[in-house]
Amino acid sequence: MAKPTKSTLLVQKHVEYIETYGKGGDQNEYEYCMTEFLRMSGIYWGVTALDIMHHLNKLEKRSIIKFLKRCYCSQLGGFAACENHDPHILYTLSAVQILCIYNCLDEISLNDIASYVASLQQPDGSFFGDKWGEVDTRFSFCAVAILSLINRLEVIDVEKAIDFVMSCCNADGGFGSKPNAESHAGLVYCCVGFLSITNQLHQLDCEKLAWWLCERQLSNGGLNGRPEKLPDVCYSWWVLASLCILGKLHWISSEKLGEFILSCQDEDTGGFSDRAGNMPDIFHTLFGVGALSLLGYKNLKKINPVFCMPQYVIDKLQIQTHVLSS
Repeated sequence: MAKPTKSTLLVQKHVEYIETYGKGGDQNEYEYCMTEFLRMSGIYWGVTALDIMHHLNKLEKRSIIKFLKRCYCSQLGGFAACENHDPHILYTLSAVQILCIYNCLDEISLNDIASYVASLQQPDGSFFGDKWGEVDTRFSFCAVAILSLINRLEVIDVEKAIDFVMSCCNADGGFGSKPNAESHAGLVYCCVGFLSITNQLHQLDCEKLAWWLCERQLSNGGLNGRPEKLPDVCYSWWVLASLCILGKLHWISSEKLGEFILSCQDEDTGGFSDRAGNMPDIFHTLFGVGALSLLGYKNLKKINPVFCMPQYVIDKLQIQTHVLSS
């Protein structure tokens, strides 16, 4: 049998990498303590990647659900990144996504989660990330994604939320974190995803935005997040998912992008890095695998471009996401 190369998705290596992620570390170690704020998201990234690769059973479901419950703030209704941290809308979304994948939504009060999200909406329609008051279009996406997944979208003022997101649209067709902020591919994904969930894609100048996204592809096939920046595997997801929702996936070279993503695998340890030769991490591993799923890579489950979750989970929840035709 021929030895696998970086032109092949090294599924078993990636499964092993995710399976051992976070295990064996001393909780008193500096690195462990300094990455506490990523704990909830790290679990979501690993669970989703494993499910897409048909290996969800490699993680212990009950121990993960127990961890989620320890991070749940029952007084407020949100989830924290780790035990003894404050709840935040980002980690609340990650927790809800994990609960959906494991079909365990009934183990937490959905009404309390909905109330927490609603409490973060501001008079102009924007959302705070937490009690400290940062506003960002990422949080607008998190809010409607959470509420759509738990079927509670009616608890917020959707019209005002839409108005705020559209106020963040720039002359180049892209979106920033707030009005007049620079366009960025990650924020474009959040705003396009938001508009898909709220059935407002018709408000976009789709061709202008799609051209801006296509211009993110560089000569090596990789995608960047802004003009004049280096390519990064995570933008394979942010840009590609946005193009999928807009019905413009065919506007970039899928073949060259696939080659770039696969070149960023670590053949020894498994996992994906931001660029070839760098250290892999769980974040880039999910978005590398997720992007390959969007490209139709064989032996991967279909991923939903709006929620970055396995499509079968979205189907089971009977959520209708909106996409534009080619």
